[in-house]
Amino acid sequence: MPSQKPVLLPWVKKTTHKNDRNVSPQKLLQITVMQEAAFSQMLRLERRRTERSGRQFMLVLISSKGFHATSGGTLVHRITTAIAWGTRETDILGWYEGDLTLGLLMTEIGEASPMAIEVIKRRISTEVQDALRSDNHHQLTITFRLFPQEMETKSDEKDGYTFYPDLSQKDASKKRKEKLKRIMDIIGSLSALMIFSPLIVIVAVFIKLSSKGPVLFSQNRIGQYGREFKFFKFRTMYVNNDSSIHREYTAKLIAGHGGLEHGNGLFKLVNDPRITFVGRFLRKTSLDELPQFVNVLMGSMSLVGPRPPLSYEYQRYQTWHKRRVLELKPGLTGLWQVEGRSRTTFDDMVRLDLRYAATRSIWVDLKILLRTPAAMFTGHGAC
Repeated sequence: MPSQKPVLLPWVKKTTHKNDRNVSPQKLLQITVMQEAAFSQMLRLERRRTERSGRQFMLVLISSKGFHATSGGTLVHRITTAIAWGTRETDILGWYEGDLTLGLLMTEIGEASPMAIEVIKRRISTEVQDALRSDNHHQLTITFRLFPQEMETKSDEKDGYTFYPDLSQKDASKKRKEKLKRIMDIIGSLSALMIFSPLIVIVAVFIKLSSKGPVLFSQNRIGQYGREFKFFKFRTMYVNNDSSIHREYTAKLIAGHGGLEHGNGLFKLVNDPRITFVGRFLRKTSLDELPQFVNVLMGSMSLVGPRPPLSYEYQRYQTWHKRRVLELKPGLTGLWQVEGRSRTTFDDMVRLDLRYAATRSIWVDLKILLRTPAAMFTGHGAC
């Protein structure tokens, strides 16, 4: 290992002296290891910096069942001392998950090359393994994650919010709010399906009579934590249509509406030849979205939240754009639908979703739901 130290990049350097390895576990823990809530907050702030600066950071997670043992303090001392020996003062060490997983937040490592990243990983792994070489009893799991490069679609729920421990709803008040929101979603979606059942039948008949193809349309969309789910709508387009029109439209919209038809602040895809006559009316009134009450009932969506994007839309998002789907469960309606719809730019739409995320409550949801019918049936700004 000593032969590798001279080739380390500037952000990976010694911050302790070898004599510091004799510091007592109590003193080291008090000085260097943040409590879980504080570490989670620092991770949240680092996400925000990266979203604007584009300078990536690394999150290192170290897990061991030995943290639960009576010698856990000694084990943590040896690991933290080893980590401190090979990192910067600006790197942050704390409990990612109390008594289970230690976290090392390596801030602003910039646009490091894959080789440089491998050097960092090898350095930390070697330091930790060397510290525990005399004791093979403790089994460690070390995970390295880069933000935002590895903040992509995940099939595993836990892996999906690795960078979002502050959103895992651990405290009682958040759990209570989420339960109330879920109860409201279940009651609201069931009630809507019963109330609108005659209208759903009528719409289905018109779709079937107006064009060939199925009544319902389903596709994969991106939901909370980047997980994909099956999204339902009434079919509004002819079958076997070319998606390149929409791909080009979303690319221009996300990039800043260059080349889109607009007027009075309105940016939208107009005269889409893929849409049927009945489909145009359904989209104008948002009646094509009635089947999404099934998504709400199944739990993949909520009554109120951001609209879920397609995978090719999500791939074009800037890092801060991704917050609108990573931090919130997608919804059937939201602030964008009742305040802006297609009259806003894409960035403004994202800002509305993020404002909802910061202020959301049961009362805010109820206000948005009450304003939604007017937005639907006036069709003001609808695509």
